[in-house]
Amino acid sequence: MPYAEPEFFAYLEAMDMGSVKIHAVREGKFIFPKEPALTLEGPLGAVQIIESTIINLTSYPTLVCTNAVRMRVAAGRKTKMIEFGLRRGQGPVGATMGAKYAIMGTFEGTANTLLGFLSKGEIPITGTMAHSYVISFTNESDLGELRKLKGIDLVDRANHYRNELNWTHTNYSELLAFLNYASCNVEGYLALVDSYNTIESGVKNFLITALVLAEVGVKPVGIRLDSGDLSELSKAARKIFTEVGERYNKPYFKDFTIMASNEIHEDLLYDLQKRGHEIDNFGIGTNLITCLKQPALGMVYKLVSINGTPRIKLSEDIEKVTLPGLKSIYRVYLEDAKKPSFDVIALRDEETPKEGKAVEVVSKEKKKLSFTPEHVELLNPLAFDGKVLFKPLGVKEGRELIFDQLDNFEPAIIQKENPTAYPVYYSVKLYALLDDLIKRAKS
Repeated sequence: MPYAEPEFFAYLEAMDMGSVKIHAVREGKFIFPKEPALTLEGPLGAVQIIESTIINLTSYPTLVCTNAVRMRVAAGRKTKMIEFGLRRGQGPVGATMGAKYAIMGTFEGTANTLLGFLSKGEIPITGTMAHSYVISFTNESDLGELRKLKGIDLVDRANHYRNELNWTHTNYSELLAFLNYASCNVEGYLALVDSYNTIESGVKNFLITALVLAEVGVKPVGIRLDSGDLSELSKAARKIFTEVGERYNKPYFKDFTIMASNEIHEDLLYDLQKRGHEIDNFGIGTNLITCLKQPALGMVYKLVSINGTPRIKLSEDIEKVTLPGLKSIYRVYLEDAKKPSFDVIALRDEETPKEGKAVEVVSKEKKKLSFTPEHVELLNPLAFDGKVLFKPLGVKEGRELIFDQLDNFEPAIIQKENPTAYPVYYSVKLYALLDDLIKRAKS
């Protein structure tokens, strides 16, 4: 900035952020259009100069967490979801931050070992073998000392079952890779089965290895599908698991985990639900971490009040008209204190809505309505006033909060096809102010 005067840099150096106050919606809380996620109060220069920083720090975590929740809704509550996005993330910081907020967004684990380390064990690390590992094996000597496990020769026993099942057509080097991996990863053996032929080689080699491991009392985890028609392949794999389990009196074989990866996205998850599948776990990378369906969140940062005077930004697009004044958001519960009915955006200096007392609101269609709440929750309390006023939620706490909301919001609001809009009303006073400022600005 060669054109800036020295006094400007002195001004920046002396700038005190200690007087800035922040009202914030807590991590993991569902919010809706027009509701202020953050409100900053302080000297105009101070709160203006950090605009880009605030949006940068807020929008990506919000976006990736929301993306993860949408994928959870598509996959179902019982399915295990693993974050696989490190390779596709926007640099190491973006990938690690994205993984953290994917876990908060209801995913169960990550393949990002750095995040697992930074979380001090709070976030589970999980992963599987790579294709390069599988195809690196060429002959039996590659196993070395790992050829034997608990006194048995893995290769000899594998060839016994391979011949007995008449599966001598499977790729032998793949079988050796599986045996080696199982020998050094006894409790977590999950095989990547699509390096050569998913069903005719990968799945069958996995089962040969599983039969060998059964002789020493070890139960494998399962397989990972990484290409092809995931619905049909998962059904075919489950069928073979069941058949081999019945033949050898191993009933647990039918329940081996089937994991699927390969460019999983929200629409594919819905398609798999519709077609039916046998997949237990999904590993999701690119479409989760890059938010490919919506790569940027249209978060804005607007002036709403100066020196106590409400301000408004008008636009030809009604959705871009800002709400004036300092505002509070209230979540209102009418009959059940756990199931939200609607939100109310009100001016902060208004009386807080009370349980058992009628609340008058205005809808976006300009209709006046009256409700008597059973319970009222303030969504954006004062979070910072010289110091942080409440402890930020941990990843697990945020995850539990999101699951709780998924359980208690009306399903019609969350569903993908023809969702019902969640009601967000304005207080009578806020609507009157909005209407007055619009009329005055236009005149």
